[in-house]
Amino acid sequence: MKRLLSAHQATQGTIVDDIRGHAAREPHAPAIVTPQAVIGYRDLADRIEHLARALAAAGVGAESRCAVVAEDGVHTVIAMAAVMRAGGAFLTLDPGQPVQRLHAMVRSVDARFQITTAALAGRFALPVGGPTIMIDRLNDVAGDALPAHVAPRSLAYISHTSGSTGTPNPVMIEYGGLGAYLRFIVTAGGLGPHTVALQLAPFGYDASIRGVFAPLAAGGRLVLLPRSTLLRPAALADAVRDFGANAILSSTPTLLTALAQDEDVAARLRGLDLILCSGESLRPFLTAGGRRLAAGRLVNHYGPTECTITSTCYEVPDQPDTEADLIGTPIDGVTVRLLDQSMRAVPDGAVGEIYIGGAGVARGYGGRPALTAHRFVPDPCGPPGARLYRTGDLARRGPTGILEFLGRNDRQVKIRGYRVEPAEVEGALLSHPAVIGAVVTSAADERGRVHLVAHVTGAPAEITDAALRAYLAETLPPHLMPRRFHRVESIPTTHSGKTDRAALVAHAPAHGGPGA
Repeated sequence: MKRLLSAHQATQGTIVDDIRGHAAREPHAPAIVTPQAVIGYRDLADRIEHLARALAAAGVGAESRCAVVAEDGVHTVIAMAAVMRAGGAFLTLDPGQPVQRLHAMVRSVDARFQITTAALAGRFALPVGGPTIMIDRLNDVAGDALPAHVAPRSLAYISHTSGSTGTPNPVMIEYGGLGAYLRFIVTAGGLGPHTVALQLAPFGYDASIRGVFAPLAAGGRLVLLPRSTLLRPAALADAVRDFGANAILSSTPTLLTALAQDEDVAARLRGLDLILCSGESLRPFLTAGGRRLAAGRLVNHYGPTECTITSTCYEVPDQPDTEADLIGTPIDGVTVRLLDQSMRAVPDGAVGEIYIGGAGVARGYGGRPALTAHRFVPDPCGPPGARLYRTGDLARRGPTGILEFLGRNDRQVKIRGYRVEPAEVEGALLSHPAVIGAVVTSAADERGRVHLVAHVTGAPAEITDAALRAYLAETLPPHLMPRRFHRVESIPTTHSGKTDRAALVAHAPAHGGPGA
């Protein structure tokens, strides 16, 4: 089905063109800063160009799917940018995730190229159908001329969401939506050469694309630090001071809550001019008084992966409303409709399901035509060819147009900013030879942090919770790991024969039992 793009979007170049423009105007301005080096815009543009020519020589072009896996942040950024410069599409992988999961992600998109380093080239044995290009082993390559223009409907990147079948769902995002979104972030965030943005989101998580490319598109400075530093609140606060960071563009409320717990850390972070957060409800953070962490602007972003990272945003006032989970209004170029079960618009103040339209709506799920048809639907109120993404989220619109998030209409939950399908965890548990039944529910601790609870039958006491975690860790990333295991003799059911999740939750202990 045809997607609608404005003439302006159709003529703009990619974000890499913006980086090249900054390199031409301010070649020595710092672009990327690490504890080891400072890379200027001209150097960055040259490295991107060099790798892009190697990719083009290897056959990368429009619609080419390239798996990017590197432990060094600079290599990862250059690889993603080089893929865009060559006109291809990147799938960025987190090398810390289980190998089996990485393989499933690569297979799901039929990736034909691998971009990595010499140290990692043989470690994962990714099932790509074409060559491996090693970032740190490049020879001088003339290559064919790189494209002067990339079509806005060409595939830009692929990001995965948790799938109920046990296989991650690949979301296909196009250049038109990505470019429009990042340029909105630059404009709305007031980003520019003065911006010094500390990147927090892990690579492979779509918010990292905002955290990396928005400051570079603005001509600002991107600070890349090891995960070991970012995960320690005091070290992170030191980094903000030492590198002169004034913006964090990709954070989650869970991380902000952890930072706010330490008054000394919170005090050092109040110098930030801008914090953008997304991925889960901000309400628990605000209820706990977290707004004091941000002396500058605190902006709450909402949006599914299927709609290019963010669809609405809300500028949190100094005295926030902690009684409602406010997600704001649609960003530029995005349409948000609240519809009932018959796809009819609900009046202001009434609860409806969130449907999202506009240039950011993804092409669909790679290799999942039935799921694509179910979730990406025609817009009953839009022009011919317009589509909506059915989010499964519920909201209501207030008298000023601000949306209040009211949860989901299915079982999906958000864990540390990641969208989680409990059925995926259940499938992994049921593959254990000792587990007969498994149901996964969600719970919240005293700080409002959401976590998973696994209710299992069949596993004897000698198979400890630690052993179950070790088994799950072979195929599942950390955010899909249950915090607690609840052993039950049988799975209770309702009168209709469905799993009685309410009964499981009611009888589960607040903390792990024997074997934990």
